[in-house]
Amino acid sequence: MIAAIARRDEQAVGAVINKYARLLWPIACAVLEKVGCDQDAEECVADAFIYLWEHPDKFDPGKGSLKSWLCMVARSRAIDRFREITRRGTLPLEEAVLAETLGLQEAAMQRETRRELLAAVNALGQPGRDILVRRYYYNQKPRQIALAMGMTVKQVENSLYRSKRRLRESLSVAWGGAK
Repeated sequence: MIAAIARRDEQAVGAVINKYARLLWPIACAVLEKVGCDQDAEECVADAFIYLWEHPDKFDPGKGSLKSWLCMVARSRAIDRFREITRRGTLPLEEAVLAETLGLQEAAMQRETRRELLAAVNALGQPGRDILVRRYYYNQKPRQIALAMGMTVKQVENSLYRSKRRLRESLSVAWGGAK
């Protein structure tokens, strides 16, 4: 097989690719698991076969099988790719990988949403802010709020209605018109 590859026999290389590609894929994926994407693993596998094509003389059957040698080459290519990705500080742009690996986008959106909501609640003023906090943060009923604040239940309910409407309006502006 190696002699045929050394003679640039494309069918021999094709046979090697067909026989070992499925074996090399999980090796590259395991190395690149948290930093790479499918394209990175695919490139590492392809690079292993290209290396075989360009340097068939590097394979020594006295040291092991072609299968073992290709596994080592694929792993080596994947390690090089891992180092390159981490050195650049870049991560794959696949959404699932980013969400699974970092969770940064979701966390940032949650912090931003929380900040905007807090700013909108603080902009309500008194007594609307206190009534809203008592109702939705402390889970007090309008009757309990009315007793604590010296108001009627109807005043508390009206204040809640107005406060929620103001919040909806201010947040829809902050969030680009979504209501």
